[in-house]
Amino acid sequence: MAQTPEWQEAGFTTRAIHVGQAPDPQTGAVAFPIYQTSTFAQFEVGSTQPYDYARSGNPTRTALEQVLASLDGGCDALAFASGLAAETAVLHLLAPGAHVVASDDVYGGTHRLLTKVFAHHGIETTFVDVTDTGALAAAMRPTTKLVWIESPTNPMLRVADIAAIATVSKQHDALLVVDNTFASPYLVQPLALGADIVSYSTTKYHGGHSDVIGGALVTNNPELAQRLRFIENAVGSVPAPWDVFLIMRGVKTLALRMQAHCRNAQALAEFLATHPAVAHVYYPGLPQHPQYELAQRQMRMSGGMLSFTLKGGVYVAHRLVEATKIFTYAVSLGGVESLIEIPRILTHAAGSAHDIPADLVRISAGIEDVADLIADLQQALAQATR
Repeated sequence: MAQTPEWQEAGFTTRAIHVGQAPDPQTGAVAFPIYQTSTFAQFEVGSTQPYDYARSGNPTRTALEQVLASLDGGCDALAFASGLAAETAVLHLLAPGAHVVASDDVYGGTHRLLTKVFAHHGIETTFVDVTDTGALAAAMRPTTKLVWIESPTNPMLRVADIAAIATVSKQHDALLVVDNTFASPYLVQPLALGADIVSYSTTKYHGGHSDVIGGALVTNNPELAQRLRFIENAVGSVPAPWDVFLIMRGVKTLALRMQAHCRNAQALAEFLATHPAVAHVYYPGLPQHPQYELAQRQMRMSGGMLSFTLKGGVYVAHRLVEATKIFTYAVSLGGVESLIEIPRILTHAAGSAHDIPADLVRISAGIEDVADLIADLQQALAQATR
């Protein structure tokens, strides 16, 4: 699914709005239609029409896949029913006996999928600190077929050197998959840094409004895309047309929202870094972050996610998340509203290879007025530490 030629040189937001989404030739509708159908009429026996059954393909889904491929610089993209459905398709590329090297600081659902589901099918995983490229290289085996990383990581906001890890992966003939959900294609484009597959929960920044579940894979390898599309069709992990429409609508404003998310997260991180009740702030945009210089090179901005620990420990953390008024105590991220949570209790309750502090608080910075967000944290911290 190559990019439409006339848009290849266009800017990010122009492509987000236009690629795959030309006005409807029959009606002139500017918004791409929702093809709410399960099957397509075949007009003659043996025809080669592009669509026959909606599990295998749908014009609305095709439009989303075209724009997703364009934004990541890939030759093809696949939309899925969820981020974990997309991850499952990747892991179905592996045969029993294969070995995976993965980030030890990875989303709890990914950790669960690797250790509780695919481990039962003969797939072994070694978890490593992906900020240590030497440790990652040392973990590689002759049977290593896949390297799975996040950058920034969830929830410790560590930044991996994607290009260096791509070099290690290629030396061992292993595929490199980058879960780019925290960054989005606006901040980082892993394919240009050597990744083979980029994975997303499009529920997050692509959708952007906390009203849809979706996932995606993007690659610049046509043969790999064909294998993944076969798996998706065979397993049936496809999104509904209405969900696809919502994600495609969100994509149009992705760049604008990411700018606001990042500005707010930067301001919140700087505020928390100076607050007497805060022990440590994890955010790539702070100069004291261990991978600050790498983040400055690799990312357009520093992201909309941050985490922090408190000097008062778990008790204060619990009181804090219950005392906020604008921040909503909830899982997920990437929506226009700000969310706050404790990973050990919510997003990473399924488990993690990394020792996540029990008092770690994670924030998804929304796009509200930042002065209101800071004031909300100020009053919540005052209550929590009283």
